[in-house]
Amino acid sequence: MVGEVKVRVKRFESGKGFYYREYRVKAGKYTTVLDALINIIEEQDSTLAVRYSCRMGICGSCAMVINGVPRLACETTIRSLKTDTITVEPMYNFPVVRDLVARVNELLFNNHRRVKPYLIRRDLGEQFKAEAEYKQTPLELAEYLAYSYCIMCGLCISACPIVYEKPNFIGPQALAQALRWTIDSRDEGGDERLKIVDSLDGVWACEYIGACSKVCPKGVDPAGAIQRLKIMLTINTAKSLLKLK
Repeated sequence: MVGEVKVRVKRFESGKGFYYREYRVKAGKYTTVLDALINIIEEQDSTLAVRYSCRMGICGSCAMVINGVPRLACETTIRSLKTDTITVEPMYNFPVVRDLVARVNELLFNNHRRVKPYLIRRDLGEQFKAEAEYKQTPLELAEYLAYSYCIMCGLCISACPIVYEKPNFIGPQALAQALRWTIDSRDEGGDERLKIVDSLDGVWACEYIGACSKVCPKGVDPAGAIQRLKIMLTINTAKSLLKLK
């Protein structure tokens, strides 16, 4: 047994604003922060608002800030935090709906859509009436596979100081997915996506701090993806200049 821990929850109510409330929860060796929050809801305070679903690190719903670090509550054991006081807050950089529930539509889902996260083919008739699947070699799959593990939890956006400074920044999640689809051997819309991210609110806003990659629960490495996009854009610009000469 870990014993009893104090859970400090940063709560939010419309009209009341932010405030902290403390709870005491018994925790075992494998008790997660999400387990503790569910225990609080079931046994102490049913008004606490928390978003969660799979409890297996797959859906990304329980993303929040735990002891100052954006994490998934279902994957964070209380034992691993090595403290008897746990402070839980809603994700940074996102508007808060209530308590630990953040509104992710604008910064996450809408920006994700902007980079066209799907296969683009020049021949639409062939794409939607293909006679066979698009084949790939293992090496072609390996090229983008790591980036496909994104579960859209929003933790990379929560950790990004550039999002805080520049609200119009498209963000690390969307940029990583722009690269994922652009380097997919089946895709033919890379130039279209590169034009979307080639702006001061796109890849050029990133200062390569790396916080996004550090907190990603799936090892996607958005920071590295953004640098690859910058290289691709720089090469394209150099080729254009050479043609002009």
